[in-house]
Amino acid sequence: MRNYFERAGLNRYVNYWILFPIAFLCTFCSTAKNGRHPTRQYAPEQLQEDYVLFRNILEESHPSLYWFISKDSMDYYFDWGYNQLRDSMNERDFRMVLGYVITKVRCGHTSVRSSKKYSRYLDSANLKLFPLNLKVWDDTLVVTSNLHRRDSILKRGTIITAIDNHPAALLIDTLLNYVTGDGHAIIGKYQSLSNRGNFATLYRSVFGLPDTLQIQYLDSAGLPGYTFLKVYDPKDTIGKLRLNIKEPGRREIRQRELVTSRNVQIDPSLSSAYMTVNTFSRGNRLKGFFKKSFRAIHKLKLQHLVVDVRANGGGDAGISTLFTQFLIDKKFKIADSLYAVRRSSRYRSHIKWQRVYWLMTRFVTRKRADGNYHFGYFERHYFKPRKKHHFNGNIYLVTGGNSFSATTLVLKALQGQSNVKIIGEETGGGAYGNTAWMIPDVVLPVTGVRFRLPKFRLVMDKNLVKEARGVIPDIEVRPTVEMIQKGIDPKLEAVKELIKNAQPNMTQH
Repeated sequence: MRNYFERAGLNRYVNYWILFPIAFLCTFCSTAKNGRHPTRQYAPEQLQEDYVLFRNILEESHPSLYWFISKDSMDYYFDWGYNQLRDSMNERDFRMVLGYVITKVRCGHTSVRSSKKYSRYLDSANLKLFPLNLKVWDDTLVVTSNLHRRDSILKRGTIITAIDNHPAALLIDTLLNYVTGDGHAIIGKYQSLSNRGNFATLYRSVFGLPDTLQIQYLDSAGLPGYTFLKVYDPKDTIGKLRLNIKEPGRREIRQRELVTSRNVQIDPSLSSAYMTVNTFSRGNRLKGFFKKSFRAIHKLKLQHLVVDVRANGGGDAGISTLFTQFLIDKKFKIADSLYAVRRSSRYRSHIKWQRVYWLMTRFVTRKRADGNYHFGYFERHYFKPRKKHHFNGNIYLVTGGNSFSATTLVLKALQGQSNVKIIGEETGGGAYGNTAWMIPDVVLPVTGVRFRLPKFRLVMDKNLVKEARGVIPDIEVRPTVEMIQKGIDPKLEAVKELIKNAQPNMTQH
């Protein structure tokens, strides 16, 4: 049950004893239907049935459907999507239509996912793969890795100018139409394309994947060239893997996961601590980690704390709030407003855990004059800084396009504080707010395709809604081709320079 309430602190404020009996009494319809198969062609009437349901649920229950797009414009895209369903389609092509439409909402928490059966198919299909991982920004594509490891041409740092005669700018512009993001925070969408496997997956879905690709590039002297690159076939490696490698045990795997999700390193020579926090989700022992880390930092009287949240996609706001309390110097609120537009739904049989969410909102929200159901606790409550082991030195927050959801709650609360600097790139998560509170899955009955349906709108700063950007860093550091070629992290290099030049004028108490 707990995983369904990992949205923005609900674990801390909902009594589970109320929910368990309800959960066991509720019965949920299975959406699996006989005859589904990844390559199955669905008739137009079947696709239209699912699509009408998709549209109706979003129009009924999404709290931010028209936050950044007018109703007339959204209706245009809804109609466009319906008009694409004139011929039979398989699930993948149907998802592409839904994905194109849903990105127009500009909500990074609203996205389309494959059916469970299709996901299981992908796990064992061993499909041929687009072989390059690429760093994407502006009109630039740069190789970060190549599955063909012996390729001496398309190696790390190589600039790709075209793929199968599609120029880089066209490729990026086209694929961005299928990438969800918050508001107008474009860096987050570039980063999403850069995340491992995303560019490859979208390229296959939009442009197709022939056995051989023509790649145009710039060589080390900046001169244009081209080469032919075979797609990567995972079957080629089967049987070639070493079989004498000892598999790690469950405890060792778990320990590696914890270290990856959060860790801290101390550099006494610079009187600094480097803390990586890649998630605020429950299950990662974060509360204990924070308390232990800040106790050690306090004991060592360190002057500088670097917090890397570039890979932090968010999680539980109760945990992110606790982290903020160790750093902030004043009381703070999470939200100017937090509300749902509906408690119930005519389509509850298709919304996972809808009855539980209905019960929760009955307990924690009240209908106000604006017609919305407000979560008043977070609109009114001020959180105070922690006194014990509070960090008062210089704080450097390293951000990027993957900094999202609850992470922006931390950044927004700390931004502008006299001892805080944000270094890196604009966050993918909106500085104005988001929809990351309760997010059930909706399952479309014919195809089994799923999409995420946010229930609440969170407004952190109503004055920033019109601009609709992410958290803008105090010191912007963006990627360069040279840094990628050399394997240098420009953001950390910038932080090191700041620490070296900083005056140690703050002390721990």
